[in-house]
Parts: sequence; structure tokens; C-alpha cells
Amino acid sequence: MAKGEVRIDKWIWAMRIYKTRTIAAEACKKGRVSVGDAVAKPSRTIKVGDIVKVRKSPVTYSFRVLALTENRLGAKLVPEYMENITPQSELDLLDIVKISGFIDRRKGLGRPTKREGRELSRFTEESTGWDFDFDLDDDDDFDD
Repeated sequence: MAKGEVRIDKWIWAMRIYKTRTIAAEACKKGRVSVGDAVAKPSRTIKVGDIVKVRKSPVTYSFRVLALTENRLGAKLVPEYMENITPQSELDLLDIVKISGFIDRRKGLGRPTKREGRELSRFTEESTGWDFDFDLDDDDDFDD
């Protein structure tokens, strides 16, 4: 364990909430991390007992600080350092997004669905049957 206070960006990185410390600091700068009800800058220090809220769209996760560290932990050790106190209503949003992500996918995002693939195949097959009135293989029409 580290000293009595640790920077918030180091702690959320060490708790594996964000993949890199740079991304953690960026989240703080963009106002996605708060301690209590106040938005936290990357240099904000936290102590044991603080409630840290992290907004990762569409969910706002809440964590209680149980212990402090500046070093990144293995995933199995994380529960000793923080408690996930995210309300169930927030976690339910994840299920809704997972289900609706397949139904309400905006056009142009990701791979085409099977239906879109069939429509595309039908369209390209129909468009290859064009008839031209002129013959491109005939060299007699062009003078060198």
C-alpha cells in the first residue's frame, strides 16, 4: 500500500478502470471522473473511504476506495482495494445497450448485417447486366 493519499488518475489506472494512465488523466480532464460530487482533475488526491464515480457511456460506475496504491494491480487483487457500489439501475443500462446495439445500429457503422449484404449482392448483380450500344474491342474506329 502507498501513502495516505494518491492521485486520482494513478488510482483509477491502477484499479484497471482505464487501460493507460494517459487515458485515465484524459477522462479526468474531460469531467468524466468525480470524487464525491465534485469533478476531479487528474492531480486530485483521494483517500480511503472516498466514493469515486467514473462515467463510461452509458453507465456511471461508483467505487468505494478501500485501500490506496499507485502501482497497477492484477485483476484478482482489485477487490481488496475498491468496492464496486454501482447501483443496479446503472448496470441494467448495459444490458439495454447490448440488446439495442444490434437492433438500432446506425447505418454506416460496423459490418453490414446479413440482410444488408444480400441487398448489396442483389444490387451489384443487377447492375452488371448493362448492354452497351458500341463495341470496345473493335480497333478500326480509332486512328493512330
